[in-house]
Amino acid sequence: MKAKIFLLCVLLTLFCVSTGFAATPIISADRQHFDISSGLHVLSGNVHIEHNGRVVTAGEAKTNLVEIWGLGGVTFTQGNTYFSGNSVYVYFPSNTAQIDGNVTFSRPGINISANRVDFNWKTKVATFTGNVQITQNGTSWSAESINCNVLSNTVY
Repeated sequence: MKAKIFLLCVLLTLFCVSTGFAATPIISADRQHFDISSGLHVLSGNVHIEHNGRVVTAGEAKTNLVEIWGLGGVTFTQGNTYFSGNSVYVYFPSNTAQIDGNVTFSRPGINISANRVDFNWKTKVATFTGNVQITQNGTSWSAESINCNVLSNTVY
């Protein structure tokens, strides 16, 4: 019985360690340090953070590996879905990215600009607000707020 419990503990530990390494982000920047007082990794200059198929770039950013705050020419990319803007906030537990200021979204067949977008990569829905301009298949229109399924390019 003790041997079975020991084996189960070893297997559980191996699973947890391998899962943790699989989720480790790749982080690069010109300058970076860990701020002990805030518990944040502080990055500046050509910031690039890649985690589980999502990439955030910025002029400067802070992260605690659960959240990312970025400023200055930010991008958020997942596959062929691409957002850009002035600032980004990513919260991995809720599968969301919020991009503010001069937001642009591009994907084959559709381009959208707005003041802000809230994107949920689990549901694949992006909510654009403020001065929204849409160009889809050669047709352009504007709105104050829209939702877009980024997989199907469906605007509603």
